[in-house]
Amino acid sequence: MRPWLAVPVVLALGLGVRAFAGGDFAKYAGVALYTTLIYAILAFWLRPVYAALSSVAISWAVEFFQLTGIPAALSAQSFLARLVLGSTFNAPDLFWYAAGAGLGMAIVRSRMVERAQGDVSRPTS
Repeated sequence: MRPWLAVPVVLALGLGVRAFAGGDFAKYAGVALYTTLIYAILAFWLRPVYAALSSVAISWAVEFFQLTGIPAALSAQSFLARLVLGSTFNAPDLFWYAAGAGLGMAIVRSRMVERAQGDVSRPTS
């Protein structure tokens, strides 16, 4: 996958999971992909480990911000605010944010290994 394709692909996956799946799977997959999206954006400028740590820090900051009630008020007024800020604090989300950053880092590292070994999916002649 080309680096510039990562952001729309992750965004589409996150919205698709939330729209077409249900229950805890959809909730926590969406939470993890939220951080994977932040990771994909930061990975343009930061090394994989720093992008992962930064994306988790941003996600956790948003989650703890929900304790103030401000995101809930904004989410009641705007669908976009609800997507970006959520509305209520949920402690298990903290784990899934880390999982999402790990997913992003695993994808980037696997692509780095492919490049180092030569991409066998494309002919060299």
